[in-house]
Amino acid sequence: MSDLLQQFDLVIGLEVHCQLDTQSKLFCGCSTSFGGEPNAHTCPVCLGLPGALPVVNKKVLDSAIALALAVGADIRQRSVFARKQYFYPDLPKGYQISQFDLPFCEKGGITLTSGKFIELTRIHIEEDAGKNVHGDKNSFVDLNRAGIPLLEIVSTPQLESAEEASDFLRRLHSIVRFLEISNANMEEGSFRCDANVSLKRKGATKLGTRCEIKNLNSFRNIERAIHYEAVRQADIIVQGGTIIQQTMLFDANSGSTRPMRSKEESHDYRYFPDPDLPVLFINEERIEKTRKSLPELPAQLEKRFIEQFELPAVDAAQLTSDRDLAKYFESSTKFLKKGTPKLAANWILSELAREVNDRSWTYMNCPVSAQSIAQLVNAIGEGTISGKIAKTVFKSMVETGKDPETIIKEEGLVQISDKSAIRTLVERIVNENPAQVAEFLSGKEKIIGFFVGRIMKESGGKMNPAAVNAVLLSTLNSKKVGS
Repeated sequence: MSDLLQQFDLVIGLEVHCQLDTQSKLFCGCSTSFGGEPNAHTCPVCLGLPGALPVVNKKVLDSAIALALAVGADIRQRSVFARKQYFYPDLPKGYQISQFDLPFCEKGGITLTSGKFIELTRIHIEEDAGKNVHGDKNSFVDLNRAGIPLLEIVSTPQLESAEEASDFLRRLHSIVRFLEISNANMEEGSFRCDANVSLKRKGATKLGTRCEIKNLNSFRNIERAIHYEAVRQADIIVQGGTIIQQTMLFDANSGSTRPMRSKEESHDYRYFPDPDLPVLFINEERIEKTRKSLPELPAQLEKRFIEQFELPAVDAAQLTSDRDLAKYFESSTKFLKKGTPKLAANWILSELAREVNDRSWTYMNCPVSAQSIAQLVNAIGEGTISGKIAKTVFKSMVETGKDPETIIKEEGLVQISDKSAIRTLVERIVNENPAQVAEFLSGKEKIIGFFVGRIMKESGGKMNPAAVNAVLLSTLNSKKVGS
């Protein structure tokens, strides 16, 4: 089926909803905490009761300015809140307060891993709706989420693959986490996106009819949903059908999209300025104050890691994809002596990352500290332990929380580097395996792996691999002379 796509260009635009990390909602003082009793975090304002008046949360504005600056957007000093009219059971007012023709910022963009720059159309502030909860026989409405502050980030339709869309979202996710304006927890819906997907024939300039896939909340599902929807549209077009503009839902279990409703246009929402909210003014002084407080952003940190620690670009990109991971790595480098930042990065991105994911830890609360990882890497660099023994030590670090120096001492894991001891074992293994020696002498040098394996097994992996190889080669080559 994917061969169908060879005839088309895929065009994707994203609308990302990022829940801001504030203690109170956008226009009232109700709590934004996740997981409370249904409808417990509500008041006359977020319930839309007559006479209740909204007041803008100042922290929301500062968070919005921070993101705009981080992506290089143009901040409009005069913007307007608007009412977006539509009926839905979880929208108590019958409208959503958002922004329309005068959003607080426009333009800017995100640079993908490939270097491609994806422009943004706008970022605007809006309130979230509530949540419908459907049972077997009944449906319920929980309005705890109604009124929670969101930033909607809208990209231009420049993304050309599901992988580019996922990369865009990962990089945006990283930025909001580094700014500490959102926890961006995708499972809780704090960072979710709608994907507008369309196809056009190769070489055509006119865009095809788009379908919007709603509420995608994992990077994997974003790719799966876009892949499926693209193939679905291609199949319809090739068979002579017409794409209907509609809103789709993605079923993660079946991996397929299905129609939800016909797609609305902006005029369907009958936008007009909210009469209860004044014009929003953002002065230059406030913008500059926020600019000075910005942290080092992922792209800047990635570049510095490459230059300062001589890391490969792929490692630097992975390390800076998560704020806590980047902090953990940089903390570990402060304790490195004989080990290298590259080796520390390898351990963090492989062994440690696996444990963090499997055990649902975070890099800030896991029992293996950044200093302990550095000590482990130092022990390898100093030749105290081999890489193989290091894995045994690391496993014990995870289970006990002890530092590697203590584990190495308690378990007697110090690597044997004494050449006389190594030579004694090497000569015995070589003398016990004349057939394999003959193979080596006949030119089959790969047989060395057999000898190394036997030696390391008998030594419990404690012998220095580099020293073993040197002594082994010397011993085997001496057989050539003797023969």
